[in-house]
Amino acid sequence: MPVNLSEPNPLHLFPIAGVCIGVTEAGIRKAGRKDLTVFLLDEGTTVGGVFTQNRFCAAPVQISRQHLASGASVRALLINTGNANAGTGVDGLERAQRSCHFLAQKLGVEQHQILPFSTGVIMEPLPVERIEAGLDAAIADARPDNWLRAAHGIMTTDTVPKAMGAQVQIAGITVSITGISKGAGMIRPNMATMLGFIATDACVSPSVMQELAMELAEGSFNRVTVDGDTSTNDSLLVIASNKADHPVIQSLSSVEGQALKHAMLNVARDLAQAIVRDGEGATKFITIRVQGGRDADECRKVAYAIAHSPLVKTAFFASDPNLGRILAAVGYAGINDLDQTRIDLFLDDVHVATRGGRNPAYREEDGQRVMKQSEIAVTVDLGRGDAFDTVWTCDFSHEYVTINADYRS
Repeated sequence: MPVNLSEPNPLHLFPIAGVCIGVTEAGIRKAGRKDLTVFLLDEGTTVGGVFTQNRFCAAPVQISRQHLASGASVRALLINTGNANAGTGVDGLERAQRSCHFLAQKLGVEQHQILPFSTGVIMEPLPVERIEAGLDAAIADARPDNWLRAAHGIMTTDTVPKAMGAQVQIAGITVSITGISKGAGMIRPNMATMLGFIATDACVSPSVMQELAMELAEGSFNRVTVDGDTSTNDSLLVIASNKADHPVIQSLSSVEGQALKHAMLNVARDLAQAIVRDGEGATKFITIRVQGGRDADECRKVAYAIAHSPLVKTAFFASDPNLGRILAAVGYAGINDLDQTRIDLFLDDVHVATRGGRNPAYREEDGQRVMKQSEIAVTVDLGRGDAFDTVWTCDFSHEYVTINADYRS
């Protein structure tokens, strides 16, 4: 069961003018499940995209990068689940392009105006003929209020759909934001998430969209990890339909730009944390804050060392306050001049270690009390400066092994 995560409330998912979404069952891997989704975007929509840094990236990632780089206006997204189209070589690229061609023909647009996205099993041929056969039904289903169906339609091992919405005032005009994401395992995003799509009806200059996408990813999806594995298919797309009646945002540093970025970042962060809460087999949601660093990069390096440690994650699952494992992770994080006598460690408000050693006032029953909670905060103070950063993760349970051992069956 996910950690304090429930089915999204459809009333909180705002339709975005200029964005219509259709979902259907194409039988891409399994019958009887939603697995093909299209986003149809009005002319004049601007987009920004951020993708995995895994060098073995999937065919749809390569194609989407190329199509975005062409500078053509994006008119549709084509998303399938059940098959990642990764590790498929030249044939996979051809199949991804064919799927774009089929949709472009049906919409009367150019092939390079379609961005493809895939998620699912790696090293299997994309059943492009099933995608083609399902496109008419997906297009016929397209409407602005289909966000929750789309959240279901992009799931793989997720146990609940992930969708969030918000509204914000921009120059006196109410602007809507809605986003969906999927992911539960193979999560350690590096400039993106497994799959994420966030749209707004705000008016945003094309020159700003890529910067906005990167800042949203950096403040949210690049701060989560389930198991330390960076997927071949990680993608985040940010969409502005430019339908709201306010002046075009030309800079994120403007008052209007800051307001929009803040509201969209809250949505992105909620989606990113939902991925961790629904991590495969997760029973605990863990916030790791590292402070007192010389810069944010070294704080993040330490936070990820803790978050990726199987010994730390299994200790949290067992509620075992074997907290020397956290200190060990701090020590091997890669800060060569780290002074262990300056390090303090806290679990919530429990002061566990001070100056690199056990706090004389610390009692193990206090540590165990915190570790039994479903939500836990770990704070490490490096005693080196004023920088800080935060990463969100989950524990490792028996269920994680079971899910991934049986994933293809």
